[in-house]
Amino acid sequence: MNRVQQFASDNYAGICPEALEAMTLANAGSATAYGEDEWTQKAADAFRALFASDCDVYFVFNGTAANSLALASLCQSYHGVICSSSAHVETDECGAPEFFSNGSKLLLAPSDNGKITPDAIRALATGRSDIHFPKARVVTITQPTETGLVYSIEEVRAISAVCRELGLKLHMDGARFAHACASLGCSPAEITWQAGVDVLCFGGTKNGMAVGDAVIFFDRALAEDFSYRCKQAGQLASKMRYLSAPWVGMLESGAWLRNAAHGNACAASLAAQVADLPDIELIFPAEANAVFLSAPEAVLAELRARGWRFYTFIGGGARFMFAWDAMPEVVNDLAADIRAASALAGRRAA
Repeated sequence: MNRVQQFASDNYAGICPEALEAMTLANAGSATAYGEDEWTQKAADAFRALFASDCDVYFVFNGTAANSLALASLCQSYHGVICSSSAHVETDECGAPEFFSNGSKLLLAPSDNGKITPDAIRALATGRSDIHFPKARVVTITQPTETGLVYSIEEVRAISAVCRELGLKLHMDGARFAHACASLGCSPAEITWQAGVDVLCFGGTKNGMAVGDAVIFFDRALAEDFSYRCKQAGQLASKMRYLSAPWVGMLESGAWLRNAAHGNACAASLAAQVADLPDIELIFPAEANAVFLSAPEAVLAELRARGWRFYTFIGGGARFMFAWDAMPEVVNDLAADIRAASALAGRRAA
């Protein structure tokens, strides 16, 4: 069966109207190249207004580049980057952070839910101090995590405190950063620089843009020569306005937060509709725009037979992601099919 919409990934979604309109406006005529255009300036200023910070802002094509170049700017090749064992930089970047940092090693903290704790950071940072082991330099957290959990303001502050104590920098991978803000009901500043984050990678691709992430340095000194890193890595867009203009539309209209809130609401709706099924279990609370379900293979097979797509290699179960354009009626269809598949599997088992 061909479905009108799938929820395997929020990368399936198209461009939201606000981003598309801004890109269309930026396309009217010519503009200065390599980021010297008015759109790029407006986008950077919009971020400064959003965060109430004189931050330094750079635009790149995707999250892999954003994370990898940001971490490389904080490290030397002999440094270590502390992260959760299920952090995106470890599980889904194909070694890009190590590649762009010329060999900085990821130091993994075991985690059942995707979050890293201050105690785990301390253990990795202080476990070895000899010259034969990478020197810990940076902590990176994925917000929300790969399992859809959101770090609270208090959790970020606690992580930041141990970072400051141990002389570590704090990087936030925010591919779905807007969803965390919508979940917590807080300002972007409260869970970044005000909580001690040094560098944020703010994702646009998964929140309504065609392409593009922003790398935001709250400490401008850490951004020294970052533009050269972008150029060397093939991330300096000659027609930069096509990366930056959509951000103007997203930020000035508030679509960045509305889109995220909608995705979160759809995830919460699905989770609530299947919570009472005896053979279905929510592996993690639905705190952002993801739902992870544990279900018998017979149920998953029936869902596939009914035309649903989903991944099972993340989080230990079936993952469903909800983007800005998720249709509530299709979410309801998915919930109904999960219930039907569960009932069918139960009858066959009996």
